Order: sequence, then structure tokens, then C-alpha cells
Amino acid sequence: MVGVDRDEAVLKAFEGAEGIEIHVADIEAGPWPFASGSFDAVVVVNYLHRLLFPTLIDALRPGGVLIYETFALGNERYGRPSNRNFLLQPNELLERAKPLIVLAFEQGFVAVPKPAVIQRICAVRDGKSPLLLEAA
Repeated sequence: MVGVDRDEAVLKAFEGAEGIEIHVADIEAGPWPFASGSFDAVVVVNYLHRLLFPTLIDALRPGGVLIYETFALGNERYGRPSNRNFLLQPNELLERAKPLIVLAFEQGFVAVPKPAVIQRICAVRDGKSPLLLEAA
């Protein structure tokens, strides 16, 4: 497992944890620290930097999975983030995830762990994947 954040203090909690490789990197302003096709899965939660989507997709190996969840338009009614620049537009994750194969997508209000408006997607990069089911 690999963890990335620009804030070294945040990553300190994982220091010495078995099986976790830590990278301090500003992936918004600096270079992407990983080679193309490096990951079987990329998981992003409560983070949005639209310019990174092509890089995240490229980081997946064939058959690799992207799991992404973050806040969407409407969340401003429930708290932060409330700046529209940091909120997904309706169906935006579906558009941003192209050319991946979408396995699941949800958008709307959630009450737990706190009231929010979110979008979440699970999508796979082209290639043979055990996650894809063939029609009977």
C-alpha cells in the first residue's frame, strides 16, 4: 500500500506501519512521483484536483480499479467544502473517469458519517479483470 500527501505531519501516523510505503509529495504543484501503470488500485477520498484525473487513470495497470469519493454540488448546505470550485458537478465523476469501465456510481445525499452531498465511483481500466462479469 502506498500513501501520498504533501503534509509530512499527516503521514507520520503511518510511519513504521508494516506494508505501507509513504511518499511526501505535492501532487498538485510538483511532478507525479509514480510511473505509468504502477497500481492495481487507486483510492481517493474527500479530495478533488480535477487536473489529476488523467494522471490517476494512467497510474492504473490494465485491470486496475479506481475508487473515488468526494463532495458534490449541494454540499454547501451541510458544511465544508462549500466553495463550488471544490464540489463536483452532477455526473462529473462519470465524465472524469472516462475511458474506464464503470462498475458502480452513486451521487446524492448521505447522512453518515455526517450529512453531505457526494459522488462515488468504482471503475476499472481496460484489460482482463476478475471484477467484470459476463452476461449468462
